Amino acid sequence: MRFLIPVLLLLAACTPAEPTVVGRASVIDGDTLEIHDRRIRLWGVDAPEGRQSCDGADGRAYRCGQSAANRLDAHLRDRTVACFEEDTDRYGRMVARCEVGGEDVGAWLVRQGLAVRYARYAGNAYVAEEAAARAAGVGVWAGPFTNPEDWRRARRGGA
Repeated sequence: MRFLIPVLLLLAACTPAEPTVVGRASVIDGDTLEIHDRRIRLWGVDAPEGRQSCDGADGRAYRCGQSAANRLDAHLRDRTVACFEEDTDRYGRMVARCEVGGEDVGAWLVRQGLAVRYARYAGNAYVAEEAAARAAGVGVWAGPFTNPEDWRRARRGGA
């Protein structure tokens, strides 16, 4: 009997967590979704802001934030998204890791160059995806760009 308890605890620890929210997502911006009237900030990634511009491989500016949101919307369209809550941000949004078809949405965004890993929060997550996107010169890595966090800070007057 005394061996049964550790085995049961181990099995419970290996059971996958149930998602906090599941459903069809509306894309708010490149790193924010809404499912069942709940705003969800994707954990560990930072996409360019909607009004933010980046330079493409041809040197021409394009709306990289708008592009990230549009590409994310196309990727998620008519698919069920499962989100696993990690935290709550200062705006009251759920911060979550989300999956579609078993694929981590944050990893997909970073691999496509549509977002950067949010190093302050992501720890070692998405390092390989960002290195691959940078090496391939895809998305924001195709030309010069301002990190989204720095872009926001500059708009707030450096505060």
